[in-house]
Amino acid sequence: MKGDALDPKALIAEAYRIDGITIEECRSIFLDWALSLPEGSGAGAALGPLLARHGVPGHPMTRVLTEGLTAPVTARRRGGRAARRG
Repeated sequence: MKGDALDPKALIAEAYRIDGITIEECRSIFLDWALSLPEGSGAGAALGPLLARHGVPGHPMTRVLTEGLTAPVTARRRGGRAARRG
């Protein structure tokens, strides 16, 4: 299946077609989706349109996309002395 700019490999679309998919499987698919985005494109900007296109209440992938949309971005790299001194 061919995707588009929001879902290059059509991973999100396919997740909604899988009967009995679990939240853990959806999180794994979400990670693969995020890694497949073109360099420089933000995942956050794509989540809203993906939810509007595919979002089905009660589906595990809807929950994962919603969590990704509402989760604060707190990741930061700490290297060298700062990483060792906690």
